[in-house]
Amino acid sequence: MSEGGRFGDRRALEADDLAGPRLAKADAAQFPNRFETTATAAELHAEHGDLEPEASTGQQAIVAGRLVGKREMGKLTFAVLQDGTGRIQLLADASVLGGRYGEFGTLDLGDWVGASGEIVTTRKGELSVKADDFTLLAKSLREMPEKFHGVSDDEIRHRQRYLDLIANEEARGTVQIHSATLRALRESFWTRGFIEVETPALEYQASGALARPFRTHHNALDQDMHLRIALELPLKKLIVGGIDKVFEMGRVFRNEGVSPRHNPEFTMLEAYQAHADYRDMMELVESVVAEAAQAAAGSTQLTYQGKPIDFSTPWRRAPFMDLIAEHAGDGFDLDTELSELGANAEAIGIAVDPTWDEGKILAAVFERKAEEHLWDPTFVVDYPKSISPFSKVHRDDQRLVERFEAVAAGQEFVNAYSEINDPIEQRERFEAQAALRAGGDDEAHPIDESYLQALEYGMPPTGGLGIGVDRLVMILTDQASIREVILFPAMRPE
Repeated sequence: MSEGGRFGDRRALEADDLAGPRLAKADAAQFPNRFETTATAAELHAEHGDLEPEASTGQQAIVAGRLVGKREMGKLTFAVLQDGTGRIQLLADASVLGGRYGEFGTLDLGDWVGASGEIVTTRKGELSVKADDFTLLAKSLREMPEKFHGVSDDEIRHRQRYLDLIANEEARGTVQIHSATLRALRESFWTRGFIEVETPALEYQASGALARPFRTHHNALDQDMHLRIALELPLKKLIVGGIDKVFEMGRVFRNEGVSPRHNPEFTMLEAYQAHADYRDMMELVESVVAEAAQAAAGSTQLTYQGKPIDFSTPWRRAPFMDLIAEHAGDGFDLDTELSELGANAEAIGIAVDPTWDEGKILAAVFERKAEEHLWDPTFVVDYPKSISPFSKVHRDDQRLVERFEAVAAGQEFVNAYSEINDPIEQRERFEAQAALRAGGDDEAHPIDESYLQALEYGMPPTGGLGIGVDRLVMILTDQASIREVILFPAMRPE
């Protein structure tokens, strides 16, 4: 067996490799430009799914799809055709196809086939199209995975997603729910009067989040540039410009590691609303996420990794520092000296970076000790000031900011806050981040003069939020890894 096993040699196919038996069974020139159908598999099942066995409708259908199953019984061949909506059986009868019946027998699993015929049911009640004509639409030159019993090798599934989609119904279902989630989120914001926009993915300065960017170079301008790490600052410039409700759904890029929860390229939805604060954003988040769950998954009460999870509103609200005290114990509060705080964190197994301040240490403690205990959606509110460079200072505690993260199934999937709209305060926060950056923290935020200039023209009180769409879809589709919901995840070269 070759290096690729049943999947074929992973090396590039040479011309001689393609001139094998699979092509010998059919004319290699049979790759027509188009083929017009009259029905999908799903439509046929919806309209004729209640037919009795051995029924003849007298109605004709033209279908097309990939051949994923075939068995011969004398002068009859039963074939399974899979299109984008499901599967339908083709019934090939020698008495109907005549001399072309033998040609039908040369079709291979994986071939794309179009067929016309009467809509009938077999003796066992299987809904079928009794083929009176068929066309080879595209020849599959490689053997299909495990005779369509599924692709179990994760490396192959993620690297060759098309094989996963061909063989695994669950993978196709995940794509559909992902699409439905995007649509539902958009419609939720549209109906609330938000305007959808597009902002640049290529920026002169990566800003809007604490993350390491990807760098590139624009040759014509002889200018170093970055892929965006967030959608935030351009959208808030639009708030300055008078667009009071704005959102964007787009890809962002962070030069970080790969894990079950992280991919360097992922989908974010960010939204900003003038004259609102983080409490308004909580109400907005729990409403639109519940609507997305209902629309995409059919319910707000789901099961994730064997445990029930409930997205119905309202969600629990819990202070960040209270959760740390509950799950990490004593020695972790804002009054603890930095050296002692670091030592206490080291004692529970956290490798503390020398550049970290108290906010980063507390964030690491929260992620290690508290986050996994938050199963049903929970708003974790009121974060330390130093790790929230765009959040307004809390109106009741100057050491905190008006920020929340939404956590469900032990993972954060929303970040939101009352936005700083004082340009002087925002500059001070940037300068504090610049000091951390100078000390070696390459995820600290740079000073963004373009954004400060916009703030100096005046931005009203504003609430903002960011939803990690892929993490939300993970929960809605009961997937433990982000690789299952991103069609082409980042992987090392073969």
